[in-house]
Amino acid sequence: MTTLTPVLTRHWDQADSFTRAGYEREGGYSSLRKALTMEPSAIVDAVKDSGLRGRGGAGFPTGMKWGFLAQGTGKPTYLVVNADESEPGTCKDIPLMLANPHVLVEGVIISSFAIGAHQAFIYVRGEVLHVIRRLQQAVAEAYEAGYLGTDILGSGFDLELVVHAGAGAYICGEETALLDSLEGFRGQPRLKPPFPAVAGLYGGPTVVNNVESIASVPSIVGKGADWFASMGTEKSKGFGIFSLSGHVTRPGQYEAPLGITLRELLEMAGGIREGHELKFWTPGGSSTPIFTAEHLDVPLDFESVGAAGSMLGTRALQIFDETTCVVRAVSRWTDFYAHESCGKCTPCREGTYWLKQMLKRLDAGQGTEEDLSTMNDIADNILGRSFCALGDGATSPIHSSIKYFREEYLAHFTHGGCPFDPAKSTKWGA
Repeated sequence: MTTLTPVLTRHWDQADSFTRAGYEREGGYSSLRKALTMEPSAIVDAVKDSGLRGRGGAGFPTGMKWGFLAQGTGKPTYLVVNADESEPGTCKDIPLMLANPHVLVEGVIISSFAIGAHQAFIYVRGEVLHVIRRLQQAVAEAYEAGYLGTDILGSGFDLELVVHAGAGAYICGEETALLDSLEGFRGQPRLKPPFPAVAGLYGGPTVVNNVESIASVPSIVGKGADWFASMGTEKSKGFGIFSLSGHVTRPGQYEAPLGITLRELLEMAGGIREGHELKFWTPGGSSTPIFTAEHLDVPLDFESVGAAGSMLGTRALQIFDETTCVVRAVSRWTDFYAHESCGKCTPCREGTYWLKQMLKRLDAGQGTEEDLSTMNDIADNILGRSFCALGDGATSPIHSSIKYFREEYLAHFTHGGCPFDPAKSTKWGA
């Protein structure tokens, strides 16, 4: 059986894990000292050799992304950390920043040194004020210790780091919408190309990486690329935080090698809540096609999950037992996507609106079986036709739920409404 590999989460149980003193006591910032003695290109190579792939959902190789940065533009290079975690079910970056913000700060400094950036930003979701304060405290402590600012640790490297609070728009989790917001504009995705590596923040070469991606860099530098690559699978290397929520006995964060299965994670988490059985689950948050109990043994890596018909995404494993109405769950997710659509492109703006209206009717037992074909058709016209992945994500639960639970949709018609008691799916339900 696969075992847990606590690296980022190793000291979360310590009362002062979020302080610089607590972090340094466990070897914090030693990787930074090592990195400053290395050639920046050697750090980039180490990240490439480690096989680290973006932990924000897309899974693009991190080192390769750094290698795409335009050179000789005469403009400053920027590093931007995407900490705008806000998708239903996704809950790994927020607890990471809350419990261990200094590993992110150290990762930012090392990554900035590697790519030649002297200005970095952490763009964090504005509603999580406690996390913003925790990050600001960590950044202030790093400045006090000489880890940020001018001539860091006598290396001659300068770096300014800003914690920027967003205004609560899910669309700003998309990297180019995030950059627009950071520049003071309304957060809407940009047409690509040019990609941020060529023309990003303020028109300069920019790397945008997820919190967990950047937080993984210190351990790669400190322990070596081979150490990181020894975990996970051939194409999905390393470890990651798997967030289990919903109808599971012990929900929480489980840091394990990529390739672990839900069956193994459920065993660690005490299984489905007592007296119930697994009905469906999401491998990567609400924007990924749902899985059922038949997928319990699918290795949770990018390739295996993709081959099985879904996406690993942010490893947000939402677990639902047999008391849950699939139609209601999908309807609530669709409400979210319709509300958070920025409205820039027609397929997403109009499509999510009509999906929302149709699901509300179906949930109430109104409509006909033909509506299922119409919903699939609407989703087909959104998929691949929107500016960013929000539209694609909105179609995932539609297509997959009709595929696996068509009879449950039909049961709403024959029953004249939802055949499920919503109280039973709550924590206190029978």
